[in-house]
This record gives sequence, structure tokens and C-alpha cells, in this order.
Amino acid sequence: MNRREQVRNWVGAALRVGLGLWVGWLGLAKVLDPVTFLKAVRQYDVIHFPWLLNATAILLPWLEVFCAVLLVVGIAVRGTSWLLACLLAGFTVLVAVHGWQLAAAQGLAPCAVRFDCGCGTGEVWLCTKLLENAVMLGVSVVLGSGRLGRAGSVRYALLAGCATRA
Repeated sequence: MNRREQVRNWVGAALRVGLGLWVGWLGLAKVLDPVTFLKAVRQYDVIHFPWLLNATAILLPWLEVFCAVLLVVGIAVRGTSWLLACLLAGFTVLVAVHGWQLAAAQGLAPCAVRFDCGCGTGEVWLCTKLLENAVMLGVSVVLGSGRLGRAGSVRYALLAGCATRA
């Protein structure tokens, strides 16, 4: 493996672990305060069945934590990254639409809107949150391509161990 490939692998690993830690922290914040997350999900007025709203508020944060663990450890990185990319794309659209609706209702510029989007960090500025989601979405897509992030990955360490024994 040449120097360029090593750098790409370790940059990818840093992105993978960084995304995993960030998603895990956000998911854990929601797990620890499910009522606040339930209220945040309800504000988007997308889920109209109480049982589905409750299930979403309970299960979605755990899904995020599980995905974060997989990313940090380096198992199923591509599939996990694509799952997170799909979740982030949906969340970003919901946050953008809700933020623009709040801006119109309050007569503010969209970037002047501050609200609790349900992401686990409390109140955020709309444009800052959209930028954060765009960066996380970009990292997820890059990791989902499978070209980066293999260094330090449990999967590849296990496979390398099996190859040397054969």
C-alpha cells in the first residue's frame, strides 16, 4: 500500500469515527430525554398516529446509537453510512421546511430562526443546522462509497487475521 492510500484510509477512518461519535452523542441525548424528543417530533406534524409517534420517539434514537457504534467500530460501514445518509436527507428536508415556515410566520429571515429541531442539542439556528446536516450527509455518502475508512476497522482486521492463518 502506497503512502497516498494510507493517508486516504486514515482520513476515512477519522471521518468514520468522527461521524460515529457525533451521531452517537446526538442519539444518546435523545435516548436520555425521550419526552423532549417526542415533543420535537410532534412539532413537525408528519406522524399522525400516537402509537407510531411514540415508537418513533423511542426507536429512532436507539437506531442512531446503534449506527454510531457500528461506525466507530468499523462494522457494516457502507450500509450504515447509506442508512444515515437517508435519515439525514429526510431530517434535513423536515428541518428546512419547518424552519422556513417559522421564518414566514415570524417575519424573519430564515437564518434568523432559532428553534429546537429535535436533534438533541437544544435550540439551533436554522442555517447552522442545515450546514451541519449537509456536512454529515456528505461524510455519510463518502463513507458509503466504500473507498475510505477501512483503516482501524474491525471487519478488515478480522479478515486480515483470517487470511494470515489460511
